[in-house]
Amino acid sequence: MGAMERFAFAGRTCVVTGAASGIGAALALNLAKRRAVLALVDIDGDGVERVAEQARQIGAKDVSTHVVDLGDGGDRLDLAAEVAERHGGTDLLINNAGVALSGTFEQVGMKDFDWLMEINLHAVVRMTKAFLPQLLERPGAHVVNVSSLFGLLAPPAQVAYATSKFGVRGFSEALRHELAGRVGVTVVHPGGVRTNIATSARISGPDVDGEQAEQIKRFTELALTLPPEEAARQIIAAVQARKPRLVITAIAKAADLLVRFAPARYWSFLARGIRTKGL
Repeated sequence: MGAMERFAFAGRTCVVTGAASGIGAALALNLAKRRAVLALVDIDGDGVERVAEQARQIGAKDVSTHVVDLGDGGDRLDLAAEVAERHGGTDLLINNAGVALSGTFEQVGMKDFDWLMEINLHAVVRMTKAFLPQLLERPGAHVVNVSSLFGLLAPPAQVAYATSKFGVRGFSEALRHELAGRVGVTVVHPGGVRTNIATSARISGPDVDGEQAEQIKRFTELALTLPPEEAARQIIAAVQARKPRLVITAIAKAADLLVRFAPARYWSFLARGIRTKGL
């Protein structure tokens, strides 16, 4: 099938998960300026209502909010039905919600590991499955799945997170090949975006001491510099252009190249750079 036309946002129904803060909130407000119809999803009811009100004030054609715990294992068919009843269908699904978990594989408990996988990977799959019938009915529909820099490389103490984000990457790439010419799919790999996901990460396991937790916090503060509004701008531009893949920040792009150049040895190079920061 031929290439899809550029995505036009005005009047199109856009579902955004993790919409109460960070990249999700920035995406909602960017889409509002383009006069999109919004269905905003988050576990934080007060936060998502605040973002919805801002979106209405700056031009969103219509906004609904949906308070959902994406970690509860639900199939999301009720949510898809709610959106269809309110807005008539879905043109753009952005699976943005995610959580973080620090600690080595030895330290992390399976309960925490499963909690992260449920939100970061299984919810992406379930949301896509629930909304796919609507997307297939709308000409030019599109899906965005937010992976991570850690969907391109896998550092120590991030086994659960990297597992989930590599999963999102593989799911998105296979889905894009299946849906070619019918529904567009973009996988996003942000690196260094200033959001709450890392600063509020769970640190799992009884063996994680205070010094290790402080090291993780310091590394996070040094690494996260890009405003979420800029990440949202790049994601919206990628959707409009139907880009299959988006890597955000120069650091992430450089790391991506390093992994391609030295797929088995990249961490030895990166670890030297991290040590120069005193971490």
